[in-house]
Amino acid sequence: MDAPLLGPSKLPQVGTTIFTVISQLAAETGAINLGQGFPDFAVPEALVEAVARAMRDGKNQYAPMPGLPALREAISEATAAHRGYRPDPQTEVTVTAGASEAIADLVLATVGPGDEVIVLDPCYDLYVPVIELAGGIAVRIPLREPDFAIDWARVAAAVTARTRLLVVNSPHNPTGAVWSLSDIEQLAALTRDTRILVCSDEVYEHIVYEGRHASVLSHPELRARSVVVSSFGKTYHCTGWRVGYAIAPAALTTELRKVHQYNTFAVFTPAQHAFAELLRAGRTHAAELGAFYRPKRDRFAAALAGTRFRPLPVPGGYFQLVDYAAVSDLPDLEFARWLCTTHGVAGIPLSPFYGAPPAGQRLLRLCFAKDAATLDAAVARLAEV
Repeated sequence: MDAPLLGPSKLPQVGTTIFTVISQLAAETGAINLGQGFPDFAVPEALVEAVARAMRDGKNQYAPMPGLPALREAISEATAAHRGYRPDPQTEVTVTAGASEAIADLVLATVGPGDEVIVLDPCYDLYVPVIELAGGIAVRIPLREPDFAIDWARVAAAVTARTRLLVVNSPHNPTGAVWSLSDIEQLAALTRDTRILVCSDEVYEHIVYEGRHASVLSHPELRARSVVVSSFGKTYHCTGWRVGYAIAPAALTTELRKVHQYNTFAVFTPAQHAFAELLRAGRTHAAELGAFYRPKRDRFAAALAGTRFRPLPVPGGYFQLVDYAAVSDLPDLEFARWLCTTHGVAGIPLSPFYGAPPAGQRLLRLCFAKDAATLDAAVARLAEV
């Protein structure tokens, strides 16, 4: 008998991502898609014009591997304005093909076989597969319910001599929880005098509704051991462009770029020129993002109060968790499929974000980064459930 073409899968537990599954189901059924986290409103016109101008001006070939110097300089200046720390644009800023690539590059560059990586459940579904591809072991620590706060005592108890990386995310996807300055201090204390690196996923950093975003960049100790990942796609409503960036100390940036150069090498050049232009112009888009999304959040939550879905608080990000226990006792994946096919609204179940979902949890994630007409139509359907 011929030898099998494929050997054992490197990701035997992984199927098609839940975002693809639900978006495809929404397309097939004509459902309103509040599942996958993408806006359905326009990209800022100035950004569209800048991209078109860059393409017309012939800026269509490879950008430098770490990113256009002008964009890295603009990112550095913007970071200084928003976070009070100015990273070196030459040695500490790398432009990547979305935040996901930056996270994957970091893990593949720093995690080896048998290394342990702490993730906080529920967590974005990219983290664990990349850890496993690197040969690492994901150590999943549940966030505390019902507020999805970090139980630092449990995190500390999970640290061993093999702990290499700790992945954190604020504002948090899928729950919307937001870190406090106390969390930053506890993370610094936990990692002090260790070899533990930190991956801080801050892609929703500008969508915070009370106070200021607490970034690890604000803490000198953490800056020295952390990669902070950001997303132009989330900030400028252009998720399909896949442009993000990583800020890290020089030695860590060097290792990340070693993977980046063989992964994507460089990122869509016209968009890099456009983002550099907008950042240099000092536009206030990022600073106004919380105020832009707050009315959408509040209107959506108020409308849901007239349904049998119970909205949970949303301190940050653009996702609304709803408790559907008053509607159904179905497990969340079955319920999401039923809601999409029967009532025409697509949402994301929380169980795929966990290693072991809490028993009896009945939560669905809905995206409110949508036009008012989209949200109103979705609520009208949900009110009939």
